[in-house]
Amino acid sequence: MSADVLILAALFLLVGFLYSSVGHAGASGYLAVMGLWGVSAAVMKPTSLTLNIVVAVIGTAQFVSAGHFRWRLFWPFALGSVPMAFLGGGVKLPPEIFKPLVGLVLLFSAWRMWADSRHRNEPKTDFPPVALGVGVGAVLGFGSTVLGTGGGIFLSPLILICKWAGPKETAAVSVAFILVNSISGLAGAVKDGATLPKGIAIWCVAVAVAGLAGSYLGARRFGGKTLRRLLAIVLVFAGCALAWEGIRLALRQDAAAQSAPATK
Repeated sequence: MSADVLILAALFLLVGFLYSSVGHAGASGYLAVMGLWGVSAAVMKPTSLTLNIVVAVIGTAQFVSAGHFRWRLFWPFALGSVPMAFLGGGVKLPPEIFKPLVGLVLLFSAWRMWADSRHRNEPKTDFPPVALGVGVGAVLGFGSTVLGTGGGIFLSPLILICKWAGPKETAAVSVAFILVNSISGLAGAVKDGATLPKGIAIWCVAVAVAGLAGSYLGARRFGGKTLRRLLAIVLVFAGCALAWEGIRLALRQDAAAQSAPATK
């Protein structure tokens, strides 16, 4: 077993714990770690989606058993996302363009989450219209799995900003959304020929431990204010990491183009 596999396992454990405590599974964090560690781009998406599924299974069970899951809020999002996530899992877009834009969206969402955490009253829980939920799910399902995430990092702030649910209900719906999205997205990626690295079994064990601890605390111990602030921290980390990774790739491509010999 290589040192890289063990180091990545430790980093994935930390990422999985923080993300699972706010109803996420950690895909954007796993992508950031792998990107900065130099993992091959060909295995980043299927790896992040696989780890997502492990954590999301545990998180969904924890939040459902704690009584926070709302089927009426969940099913329209899932209905729209599953088929589109399958399509998105097999799509490859230039990361040097897409990742910085995603990073900006996440940073904006982090600001909103931190600002909302300063209010004492919980938001009203008015569910969105079914058609709107299906449409949102379709957009998030496709867009998130193109990047290699489960979509919860976008769905959570949207639900809270629109006041469709409170923090714990949001976390419960988001982690279930991540689960179905990641399964569908991984199926699409595998169909397109994606493969998993040798260290995937060790990494799955690491994030499973993280998911058990983080989702338990998020579902049963942390308050709404704590959840929102943790989510803001998660979004800042993911936003900065994804934006930097996209800029780094763009600079690398530009440098390669300038150093390439001119052709007549």
